[in-house]
Amino acid sequence: MALDKVIKDILESARVEADKLVKEAEKELSAILREADEAAAKRKRVQERELEETLRRLRRQEISSAELEAKKIVLNAKKEILDRAFEQTLREISLMPPESKSKVYRTIIEGASRSVPRPRVLCPRKESPLLAGISGIGSVVEGDMESGIILESEDGSVRLDFRFRTILEGLWEREMKNVSTILFG
Repeated sequence: MALDKVIKDILESARVEADKLVKEAEKELSAILREADEAAAKRKRVQERELEETLRRLRRQEISSAELEAKKIVLNAKKEILDRAFEQTLREISLMPPESKSKVYRTIIEGASRSVPRPRVLCPRKESPLLAGISGIGSVVEGDMESGIILESEDGSVRLDFRFRTILEGLWEREMKNVSTILFG
């Protein structure tokens, strides 16, 4: 009986000790699970913030890209309008009445006489009659060219291009900002 009591006491002590160890293990497990949950929640918050930042960055990039594309479309449209305005202006200048064209040619030749005395005048086919009566011309040569004239010195060392396209291009470059302001406000 005494042996049974000792065995019973040992078993009871072992059971108490086992319960104590189980409770400690459960506490430890609970603490580990809590730490794991907190770490997972923290990681999740960090990933959510990173995701939000990535989404914001992508939105900004998309908006910037869309704005850039819109500006490109607007600039291309403006360039097309300016090109059409240039061509329309050139067409109207080229189609001016013969009397007006003759006056323009006279003014050009008189103004250039200091740089190129008695020039050879190159002009479009069928426009040599517009130069009749203008003094200071060396010779007139008709050719396939756009409206306007080209003046050459007798030896060919000086060549002044007064074709209407060339004159308009020079004005256009110089006045592009004003033209753009007029057309697009």
